[in-house]
This record gives sequence, C-alpha cells and structure tokens, in this order.
Amino acid sequence: MEKFDMFSRRQFLRTTGCGFGALAWSALASQQALAESAPSHGLPHFAPRAKRVIFLFMQGGVSQVDSFDYKTRLARDDGKKMPFNDARQRANTGQGESSQRVMKSPWRFAQHGECGRWVSELFPQTAQHVDRLCLLHAMHTEGIAHGPATLFLHCGATTQVRPSMGSWVLYGLGLENENLPGFVTICPSAGNGGARNFGSAFLPADFQGTPLGNAGGPAEKVTIHNLVGSQPPIEQRRRLDLLQRLNGIQSARYPHDDESEAAIRSYELAWRMQRVAPDVLDLSHETPQTLARYGIGERDTDKFGRQCLLARRFCEAGVRYVQVTYGDNTANPAWDQHSNLPKHADHARAVDQPIAGLLSDLSDRGLLDDTIVWWGGEFGRTPYAEKNGTGRDHNPGGFTAWLCGGGFKPGVAFGQTDEFGHLAIAEKVHMHDLHATILHQLGLDHQRLTFRYSGRDFRLTDVFGRVVGEVIG
Repeated sequence: MEKFDMFSRRQFLRTTGCGFGALAWSALASQQALAESAPSHGLPHFAPRAKRVIFLFMQGGVSQVDSFDYKTRLARDDGKKMPFNDARQRANTGQGESSQRVMKSPWRFAQHGECGRWVSELFPQTAQHVDRLCLLHAMHTEGIAHGPATLFLHCGATTQVRPSMGSWVLYGLGLENENLPGFVTICPSAGNGGARNFGSAFLPADFQGTPLGNAGGPAEKVTIHNLVGSQPPIEQRRRLDLLQRLNGIQSARYPHDDESEAAIRSYELAWRMQRVAPDVLDLSHETPQTLARYGIGERDTDKFGRQCLLARRFCEAGVRYVQVTYGDNTANPAWDQHSNLPKHADHARAVDQPIAGLLSDLSDRGLLDDTIVWWGGEFGRTPYAEKNGTGRDHNPGGFTAWLCGGGFKPGVAFGQTDEFGHLAIAEKVHMHDLHATILHQLGLDHQRLTFRYSGRDFRLTDVFGRVVGEVIG
C-alpha cells in the first residue's frame, strides 16, 4: 500500500498509458477481424434470379469446333496451311503468326430444336435440350497452360492464392441448410491447382469447399468423412463436447486464429450432418427410371451419372454451389487431346447422357428455374492440327461455354468467333465477365462482393468484369 501511495494519479496514467493504448488497439483489431470474417449476412445485394449453381467442369478443354461452334470453313480448307496467330504459338515459338494445317471436325453437325442451334454428333442427348441452353461462343480467358487457366476459371487469377468462386458465393449468401456444407465439389482433380480450386484462400476457412471423392476414384464410393462412428449417439455427443471444450481453450488462447474457429464449427457441422448427409448420398432411394435417366449402371456413363445425380440431390437439399468434375488425376487432363482428337468421342459418351438426364430431372422437379447449370472447361482448342498431327492445341482465345436455367435466356447463341472458330471477335465474354454474370443472377454485385485482406479489397473479378446483360432473360 505504501508503494502505491508513491504514485500520483498523473504518474499512474503516464506509466500505464501505453497499456491502455494496447487494450484499445486489441479491441479495434478484434472488431476488424470479426468484420472481415463475417459473411454478407447471408443476404443478396438485390433480388436474385437463382439460388444455386451446378458447375459441370470439363477438365482439359473441350474443342468448341467439334462440339457447339460449327464452322463450315474448316471442312472447305481442310489440310491447307493457313496463318494463325495466338498466345500458345507465341509462348512456344516466341513468334506471332505461324503457318498451321487446318483440320476439319471428324464429327457431323446438325441443327436442333426450335432455335436451330448447331450441335455435333458428339452430344446427341444434350442437343435435345438446346432450346434451354444459352451458348456463349466468344469466351476468352487467361492462361495458356492447364494449371494457370484452371486456376483462373475457378479463382479469377492465374498465380496468386485467391478464393474459389464457390467460396465467394458461400461468403456472400451464407448457408441455406445448416446441416450441410454450402459448397461441395464432387470428384475434384488433384492436379492443376488441386485444392486451391475449391479453397477459401484468405476468406475465413468456413467458406472452403468440401471435397467428395477424387477424379481418379470410383463415384460409388463418394462420401463425406465426418464424425459418424460405431458408438451410440449419446457417446458421440459426449466425445464431441469434450473435443469442443479443448478446441475452445485453444481458441481462447489465440483469438485471431481463424483455422481453430473453423475447426470448431466444422465439428459441429459434421455432427449435424450425421442426420442429413447419409440420406443425401444414398442413391438407393432413387427409382430405376431416374437411375436409367442418368445412365447409372451403364459402363460408359455410370461414374459421371452418379456425380450428376448427387449434384441434383445436394441442390435439392440446399447446397449453394456444387461442382462436378469430369476429369482424372493424370498429367494430361481428360479432354486434352493433343495427338488423338478421336478420344473426344469417349469423353462425350461418358458425359452426354448424364448431363441431359440432369437437365431433364431439374426441370421435372421445378429446380431449373432457380438453378444455374454452367458447362465448360478452362479453355478451348485450336482449329488447326497441333504439329501437323492428329490433335488440337490449347486455345484460350476463343471457345464455348453454356448456361442453363437461373434466369438466362434459353435457346440463344451469344458471341462469335472468326470463320475458323479460333479467336473471339464479336460480343466477347471474358472469364471475369462470366463470373460477374453468374454472381449477378445469384443476387450478388461482383463489385460489392469484396473482402479486405493485407491492406486492400479483393474480389473474384479483381478490377475487371461486366455483367453480360444480353444473355439475361
């Protein structure tokens, strides 16, 4: 007490002033951390046209001139040497224009539906839905190799660690069903960005995607690894409570450790999922007619059919963003036919019926109106033969993607490539534009969907992107 009396009030404040400043800074930092980690209150910026997305990722790059972008000049000039100028050639040779052999498509095209859109014989069943599709023929993107282009497709950047699109959607809209993850990726590939393609990067870890299976594994064994065990529910709950208390102690020691908080919430989600997820993953509830619609049980279509049916079941259960990957874990992704273009037929046979089945099923169940189905790869392919061979090279300068449902205009074709189907020349849609447009249909303004990290605001579309209003119904 005598020592305390030695300090005047002024001396006390002068001595402890730095401590008060530290307390104030700590409080401000906590408030900022909470503000940065909080989603946009689970509310869209404006009235949405769609509630969810199913992204059908065709890993490796489907050839647009062999699928949906019909070009008569390819057949007319087949075998001729013609000048082409593209980013791939500039990267490979250091030169601009080069002479390449034009290669016609080995597949016939025909007009389909009331809209009369051209589709090749690679996709006969998808072609039956062409009146529902919104074809984007003048897509272009960044990255000439699979890795950078795949990252750009998913994250809007070729090199930096950025949140994936599914993470941005979940961050902006929040969960629709608290008993399931809001972002699921079915059979993702380990290559070309791997987990970064469904990661949350600097967004709170809660918003990362939940992977089910992998691109090289069987779809019938796809599951979510959670806390389900052989113990009775009471015992499981007791163990979870103990684990959460220990996690809580760790979290209290490190209040700004986002990963600890995410782990705590993930265990709680896993506990809740035990009542819901097994039923969603159990395809035995489906009728034989539904299984047949997706091609399940058939050798060529069983795997991707299961993936597509799971996507429908997850959407029906309230998952915001579902990615379905058709690919593998090899060095050359599925559609990457540099020297064997006829291999496209095998891949198309594997996905065509499941895709058509998904569109029909969503429509019959009344889900297509508020579900966006997005089909596409990281880039397209060249209209010329690579190295004068039997395949096509990468082509980020002009390719096709399509959208269905979710308020997009049905039966339209937007954009145009040149007469060879090589480069986008009219009504061009950059990948940033496609991201911005899909977000718009979900009620999210891509310019306002931001997150402050390391002193600056980030967004999926960086400082680019426009909403392509011409394709919105």
